[in-house]
Amino acid sequence: MTYSILSRRERAKLQDLIAHSHDARQTLRAYALLWLDDGESVPEIAHHLGGTRQTVYNWVSRFQSRTDLELALRLLDAPRCGRPCTASGIIDPLIDAVIERDPREFDYRSTVGTASLLVEYLRDEHKVVVSADSVRLAIARRRVRWKRPRHQLALRPVTWRQAKGG
Repeated sequence: MTYSILSRRERAKLQDLIAHSHDARQTLRAYALLWLDDGESVPEIAHHLGGTRQTVYNWVSRFQSRTDLELALRLLDAPRCGRPCTASGIIDPLIDAVIERDPREFDYRSTVGTASLLVEYLRDEHKVVVSADSVRLAIARRRVRWKRPRHQLALRPVTWRQAKGG
């Protein structure tokens, strides 16, 4: 089954979108539509893109049903419902307050902070239960460099030469 789904203008806009888009999903969908318009079969396109035939059919039907939108918007995902991120607003300030401090100050037996230690700290001190992945994402959002040992160079004792045998 061959589709002729694109006008000359749409085809030119899709080629321009492929050249300048930063959204990988949008680019894949544009390629699929161009290849379909060139006469390739849906199974071939699905194989090229590493997807299923049904995915390609869904893209085509979604593209054709959204004629009221701008071409680039016709290729984007629709807004999805789902559980919103709940931990980010809660744990970010809590992590900011302790990320630069030594875990030994909180009676942990470690010289560096880790995600699992922060999870434990949040659970024990603030009664907030979060996953280690949430903590890692919060640290990445804060652009904090962590897991660096906090070395404090010891001053040599007066008797250090005796200890070395000198």
